[in-house]
Amino acid sequence: MKFEDIYNFFQDPPPDYLNKELAVCYILSVLLNGESYGSELIERLEIEHPNYRLSDTVLYSALKFLEEEKTITGYWKKVEGRGRPRRMYQICYNARKQADELARFWRNYISGVSQAM
Repeated sequence: MKFEDIYNFFQDPPPDYLNKELAVCYILSVLLNGESYGSELIERLEIEHPNYRLSDTVLYSALKFLEEEKTITGYWKKVEGRGRPRRMYQICYNARKQADELARFWRNYISGVSQAM
C-alpha cells in the first residue's frame, strides 16, 4: 500500500452494499411512487445513488420479509421489452403509513451520509 492508494480510496470510494434493514427502507421508498420489480430496484439504486449497491440475496430477502409482513404484495406481469414475466411488487393499502415512515428512514440516511461527505 502507498499513501496514493489511500487518497484514491477516498476520492473514489468503492460502493457500499445495503444491509437488509436499509434495503427494506429503500424498497418501500421506491414502491411508494409505484410498482417495481427486483432487477429494476437494483438498477434504479445504482443510477440514483451510485455509491450504493444492493445484492440479489439481500434484495430478495427484504422482499420476502415485506411480503410475509403483508406490507407489499407481488404478482406476475409481462413487462414490455423483457423476455420473461416479472414479479411486480406494490405496497398494500393498509401498510402505506408504515411504508412512508420507513421510507423516511431511507431518505434521512441518504441525506445524512451525503452531508457527512
